[in-house]
Amino acid sequence: MNPRTLYTGKVHVTGGREGAARSADGRLDIKLSTPGGPGVGTNPEQLLAAGWSACFEGAIAIAAKQMQVSLPEAPTIDAEIDLNLGDDGYGLAARLNVALPRLPADTARALVEAAHRTCPYSKALAGNIGIEINLV
Repeated sequence: MNPRTLYTGKVHVTGGREGAARSADGRLDIKLSTPGGPGVGTNPEQLLAAGWSACFEGAIAIAAKQMQVSLPEAPTIDAEIDLNLGDDGYGLAARLNVALPRLPADTARALVEAAHRTCPYSKALAGNIGIEINLV
């Protein structure tokens, strides 16, 4: 079965890490800067952290519905993306620190594991970078 495209995000970038990014619909219009540098813009690592954690939270909600679990309050996620330099060049590592307040630990763990299996960002990153998903 061929996948059906539900949405295509289109972004035009000029100037790389010291440039700008603008989406085709104009909803995203940002300056970019090197991580830790003096620029005023964001960077690809922050953008990945934001996109992945937002998607992951949606996957938690879907898993909760499928497992018939009522979330007492919305999950929160603190995402961390590391830009590393090793012998083979640049690479990434990532952590998601997920808070599911007032849920039993085993239920929270089951939701996070299900979300990690179904979140498109998790699927894309799994096996390609080091990933930790922590319940906090």
